[in-house]
Amino acid sequence: MMLNRLLWQQPDKKKERNTVTEAMTENIRVIIHSSIRIACEAGTVYLDPYLLEEEAHDADYILVTHNHYDHFSPEDIRKIARDETILVVPEGMRDEAEKADLGLQIKTVRPAESYTIDKLSFETVASYNTLKPFHPKGAGWVGYILHDGGKRIYIAGDTDAVREAKQVKCDIALVPVGGTYTMNAKQAAELVNTIQPAVAIPTHYGSAVGKKEDGEIFAGFVKPPVLVELKMGK
Repeated sequence: MMLNRLLWQQPDKKKERNTVTEAMTENIRVIIHSSIRIACEAGTVYLDPYLLEEEAHDADYILVTHNHYDHFSPEDIRKIARDETILVVPEGMRDEAEKADLGLQIKTVRPAESYTIDKLSFETVASYNTLKPFHPKGAGWVGYILHDGGKRIYIAGDTDAVREAKQVKCDIALVPVGGTYTMNAKQAAELVNTIQPAVAIPTHYGSAVGKKEDGEIFAGFVKPPVLVELKMGK
């Protein structure tokens, strides 16, 4: 833990670490909260778009993890959607997605499955709470593992460190760290230390829930060789 903290605090080491992770994560943007944009080989992918300032209309795929307002926001989906955009939602959200009248092709998914939709290949991972009521396992909500240029990018969604998350194999992991509705920073670090991605990126903190410092707190608990990159709002 101390080594990782020193890497984060010392300017020369921070520069060294940024060089190592840059090539792997330069296509990933954490806009705010859990709103993520990834420029994949298959196209531009947004996950849980929320509080978007720009109307980019550049999404090829929009993947939603669950139906809470800060993850499924029709207003924000309209800002990035175009005629060809494909909207992917958990199976239990189909009616809600259709009622939003977004005019998009809708595909539904279930946990623990593999999919290829158009050019985008991915897997789904169950995403739920164990001792909290906010995200029940029975809802069938999901995280995603995107396949991109030989990399596996895990976007966990709103989850605790559940059994399914601990079994994930990935190169890059984006995990919630803000607590209350998900793992806190320490719990998220323990998950990352278990699954050992090359790079971990904290999400779900600093706005709707969690403190702005949660990203750095998370980094302090993550152990080498996992590297942490703070991308919130960058």
